[in-house]
Amino acid sequence: MRRKFRSHRTGKAKGRSRNDTRSNVMEKETITVVGLGSMGIGMAQSLLRAGHKVHGVDTDPARVDAFARDGGLATPFMEAVAESDIVVLVVLNAQQVEAVLFGEGGRAEVMRKGAVIVSCATVPPAFTREMAERCAALGLLYLDAPISGGAARASRGELSIFASGPQAAFDRACPALDAMAANLFDLGREAGIGSAMKAVNQLLAGVHIAAMGEALAFASSQGLSLERVVEVISQSAGTSWMFENRAPHVVEADYTPHSAVNIWPKDLGIVTAIAGQSGLPLPLTESALAQFRAAVEAGDGQADDAAVVKVYARAAGLELPGGV
Repeated sequence: MRRKFRSHRTGKAKGRSRNDTRSNVMEKETITVVGLGSMGIGMAQSLLRAGHKVHGVDTDPARVDAFARDGGLATPFMEAVAESDIVVLVVLNAQQVEAVLFGEGGRAEVMRKGAVIVSCATVPPAFTREMAERCAALGLLYLDAPISGGAARASRGELSIFASGPQAAFDRACPALDAMAANLFDLGREAGIGSAMKAVNQLLAGVHIAAMGEALAFASSQGLSLERVVEVISQSAGTSWMFENRAPHVVEADYTPHSAVNIWPKDLGIVTAIAGQSGLPLPLTESALAQFRAAVEAGDGQADDAAVVKVYARAAGLELPGGV
């Protein structure tokens, strides 16, 4: 079921104000955001704007200091999670999720009983179910809540969230979800369904980005102006959200990482692994995955994922804006 926010007694439904169903006092929560990268920092700032008390945690002290200058709290990790009723994990992968919750120091064990963990990383569904069970054994709620929308939407509090988990987890996480996202996709009461849906999204997104790179390289081989290609295709049937969002990065030769190449070998690897368990062939996904791996091998792993275009350009000796 697709729902606008406030369908869980909170949200941004048309014609309803933020205060329609909850008082200002009730909506203000103590929240810890773990991971202040390109997505996490925008989510943490959105929580601040909503009036919540927000602890920011990251392995990079500079990110924490920057968040503190915005009005966030730079609190020691254990102290922050022990004080919070909502902990939002915006980390890279399954290994980091497990390390945060059950690594040295036992951070999940110091959380308040009944607190909710909102896990936003792209991870395999089976891993999500395992984490939910381990957290439940400690009296904690676990919301499988992968995110989509990019850094710009994160900074505006306009993400989409693919969420599944106990109703109590939805209800407890409501104030944080309301501040961070425009749309909630309630996928059911079992953890893991949200992660499966995110895998579908990442399959399409990764293939579309690779297709964008292939298309721009092809256009270049035909002597077309890439700027003109972006203008025309963005208004034609061949367009996609990823084309319109990423192709301008190539035209501007700006590969500042909003979403890095390195993300895609992980995410598409999750997709192909899940499919492999069902014996399902994914030839388009496998092809896109190979291009992202080639980009990493060429040294572009930390660049914006639009840099996958360079794989095609190098193979044909094509010149891109700014060079390859």
